[in-house]
Amino acid sequence: MSEARAATEKLHAELHGRGVTSAYELGDDATIPVWIGLVVHYRDGFYRWQEGLVKRRHLGTDPVGCAIRVARRFQELQADIPLWWDDLARELRGTPARDYP
Repeated sequence: MSEARAATEKLHAELHGRGVTSAYELGDDATIPVWIGLVVHYRDGFYRWQEGLVKRRHLGTDPVGCAIRVARRFQELQADIPLWWDDLARELRGTPARDYP
């Protein structure tokens, strides 16, 4: 198992434990999309997460601390979901999911 994959799995487990169940591993062993535009990458010993133009980093040896910071931002984003998100989600999901949130 690569260092990136191990770090990503640890972070994913910590996020899930903090209620961020929408996060998933992208499949490249280093990327976890969390929410609209909020993505975490592991590279060169650091978790690097960004949301739009805002970029942050956290030591790769501290998945708990990184998960706390990312989960906090996730909750902030969930509290203020952009108006266009529901329309986009319905369009991407298709007709059968129109009544599903």
